[in-house]
Amino acid sequence: MDRIQAKVRIKGRVQGVLFRHSARLEAGRLGVTGWIRNCANGDVEATVEGPRERVAAFIAWCKMGPPHAKVEQVEVQESAATGEFSSFRVDH
Repeated sequence: MDRIQAKVRIKGRVQGVLFRHSARLEAGRLGVTGWIRNCANGDVEATVEGPRERVAAFIAWCKMGPPHAKVEQVEVQESAATGEFSSFRVDH
């Protein structure tokens, strides 16, 4: 199975709308690992790892986000999976 890691930056109204919590639930549903956190400039950033199709599904979810989010842009950098994560966590 083709496993990848993706660094994702989500821009828009993505803080204060349960984005990180919802992303953790979505990651659990998809079976991907990594982390997500708020950035000082109002963005949200994440690193997600897993099978290519599941990471792609997580990124597709990030482009919409939870109901109260207004995602304006999603930047993605793909690389080889490292296997460094055992779960998906919300960093503070």
